[in-house]
Amino acid sequence: MAQLRIALAQTNPVVGDLTANAERLLAWTRDAAERGAHLVVFTEMFLTGYPVEDLVLRTSFVDASIETLDEVARTLEREGLGELPVVVGYVDRAGLAPRVGQPKGASLDAAALLHRGEVVIRTAKHHLPNYGVFDEYRYFVRGDRLPVFRLHGVDVAIAVCEDLWQDGGPVAVVGQAGAGLLVVPNASPYEKEKDDVRLELCARRAREAGCALVYVNQVGGQDELVFDGDSIVVDGAGELVARAGQFTEELLVVDLDLPVSDAPIGAFPHDAGDGTTITVDRVVLSSEPVAPYEPAPGRIAERLDLHAEVYSALVLAVRDYVAKNGFRSVILGLSGGIDSALTATIASDAIGPSRVNVVLMPSRYSSEHSLADAEELVRRQGVNSQVVPIAEIVNAFEKEIDLSGLAAENLQARVRGMILMGLSNEHGHLVLTTGNKSELATGYSTLYGDSAGGFAPIKDVPKTMVWELSRWRNAHSEPQFLMSAERPIPENSISKEPSAELRPDQRDTDSLPPYEVLDRLLDDYVEKDMGSQELIAAGHDPALVTRVIRLVDLAEYKRRQYPPGPKITPKNFGRDRRLPITNRWRETTG
Repeated sequence: MAQLRIALAQTNPVVGDLTANAERLLAWTRDAAERGAHLVVFTEMFLTGYPVEDLVLRTSFVDASIETLDEVARTLEREGLGELPVVVGYVDRAGLAPRVGQPKGASLDAAALLHRGEVVIRTAKHHLPNYGVFDEYRYFVRGDRLPVFRLHGVDVAIAVCEDLWQDGGPVAVVGQAGAGLLVVPNASPYEKEKDDVRLELCARRAREAGCALVYVNQVGGQDELVFDGDSIVVDGAGELVARAGQFTEELLVVDLDLPVSDAPIGAFPHDAGDGTTITVDRVVLSSEPVAPYEPAPGRIAERLDLHAEVYSALVLAVRDYVAKNGFRSVILGLSGGIDSALTATIASDAIGPSRVNVVLMPSRYSSEHSLADAEELVRRQGVNSQVVPIAEIVNAFEKEIDLSGLAAENLQARVRGMILMGLSNEHGHLVLTTGNKSELATGYSTLYGDSAGGFAPIKDVPKTMVWELSRWRNAHSEPQFLMSAERPIPENSISKEPSAELRPDQRDTDSLPPYEVLDRLLDDYVEKDMGSQELIAAGHDPALVTRVIRLVDLAEYKRRQYPPGPKITPKNFGRDRRLPITNRWRETTG
């Protein structure tokens, strides 16, 4: 057996910022070298950031990716780090002749091995995910190789993200190739409770291949996606050896005892078990094992519970959206209700209360307790606040245009949206919308009113979970949160009956069923794609099924115009769920 010290670079790249990502690679590699690592593994498409979407269709972007990779290899050598092998993801091209049905440029979701100033290995993802948030058939062609490099006597194989999740392909031939270690760069987006699925997957693949496995995952927010890290190392029996934290950057260093290989060098084709042939390419970096040393114990970070991980995901998403898009501050309407209270709290934890601005906009229908609850939150959190009464502004509109009923109610929301957008325009604030998933699902929001803004922190959070997260945050904190206030959300905002307060004595239950009933039905219809008959068979009231399906289906045009927000469920409104706006299909209950 031979020893290897592996450094897992659980990092937060910025899409399109190749220069900064390359500088980050250099800094993290230097850190790994100082900690005695023999190999550093970065994440999928680290140099370009992930996902790059249609940027990959531009020749200039792919050229820059390839040039940056070559320059990084040379820079590592100049900086005295060339002897430390680095595995890193980037975008490459296959060099295929253009043909119909092939993405422009035939780009590759690629990974490379850098050593001694050279790009020693170039490989590419074989399985291209085309489900959920992924559109990789649109962007890439698949790879057909499994590179294996010998490092201090140990044969190390490289596969990329989805190749671990699917049967067949490169991972299926790792065992046939006799590799002692499989390293997998990933950009695997967060969904609640996904960490248990990942660990089981890594353990199963390690057992199938008969070798240790290193799973390195990206961390950070990118538009609607959040990457949670949670990098994992398991041994050949699938036992957990080390695990990085969630929602935080980390260089996880782990020592492994691995078998020494004497397999022949060269290229060898193998049946991949998915109807394709994978060629195993072997190269040698070094054959002699390192001198024995005292290994450091593997660190296994404590797992977050459900509410802690969801809340941490939302905080990270807001923090990165603000920072990566160059905003200095955020602004939102604060009503005294639970949705705006939770949104303000997430923002304060993400960027600090001093950069959060709230506007209290009471109308003729606002209750005294709502204004008091909003003022209490301002006092507890220390956010910047101002009061802009809207009654006279609404009156001015009503003098010029005759509105009644719902149109008159929505005017109030649109006045509030106009005020927020005006202040955003004046001061450069990012407007945060405060709608939750239950409201978005049923269309219980005002287009160009409370839907006006640039980012929607709780867009994918059902109403019942809004309450759960608020109670959790009042009882807990995390070191990465930037607000020190204890119990930052007033209890009355959590306990009172929800109301839009757009007419006298209004309650959400005037228009919607109780949220605990509604959210169960929405979960089955939206998340699980059940039809009406399936919903009734699952125990939902037939009349309510008909009513809620109608609300959800008619609100599609509203959701299409809603700002982006972080995905925390298996099917968010956005990249996950794509339905036609013009659509006459209707579910029937009988």
